[in-house]
Amino acid sequence: MSDAVKKISSLTVFYPCYNEEANVVNTTESALKTCRRLADDFEVIIVNDGSKDRTAELADELAAKYPEVKAVHNNPNRGYGGALQRGYREATKDWIFYTDGDGQFDFEEIEKLIPLLDKYDCVSCYRLDRKDSAMRKLNAFCWGTLVRFLFKMNIRDIDCAFKLFPKRIIDEIEMHSEGALIDTEVLARITKLGYSIGQIGVHHYARTAGEQTGANLGVILRAFKELFKLRKQINESSKSAISGQAKQSAAG
Repeated sequence: MSDAVKKISSLTVFYPCYNEEANVVNTTESALKTCRRLADDFEVIIVNDGSKDRTAELADELAAKYPEVKAVHNNPNRGYGGALQRGYREATKDWIFYTDGDGQFDFEEIEKLIPLLDKYDCVSCYRLDRKDSAMRKLNAFCWGTLVRFLFKMNIRDIDCAFKLFPKRIIDEIEMHSEGALIDTEVLARITKLGYSIGQIGVHHYARTAGEQTGANLGVILRAFKELFKLRKQINESSKSAISGQAKQSAAG
């Protein structure tokens, strides 16, 4: 990272954790190190999503040790979307950054996103040299192609867990997805409202501990079920907005 650091006013960093006892301590301490360098006012939120291992216990210990850390717990497990919704709604600072709790990203690269805020309303990153299996990469390509077509979004890596949003925009949108569709929903709703989204590449690292759940068949089927429901919701909201504008014009 550069010597001349451009800081951000106030920052919430959060990440969902499901059975991440091997990662949650390192992830939290890495987040704290970066936040202290990039923001004078910050908080770190661990979203424990119904973990069955020691994640909850370790998260509470971290919150007790560091005043900037808050641990919140979903009981029972709400799924990836439910965990992200919890993190977004718990955030109190002007800017909200989220990533995953598995250690596959470098928090220091948040610095790369900040200059883009001079030109864009928010930032959604894409993974450089993605460290996943060929099957996961193929699934991601097919899913991304479908989502970009359905929602008219020019987002290179929709599900990349390295995003930065102003809280005012997050507070403006609804979120319903409880599963893997959550990133699509957030970006689609932001796009529909006319906000601009900057994009930049960040490095992706192999998972060294814990297990991935995104390729689970149940997760995939749930995402497709929510996908077409979301498209219907957004289309209906657009029609309602057009109808309302037409009535206002007629009344004027």
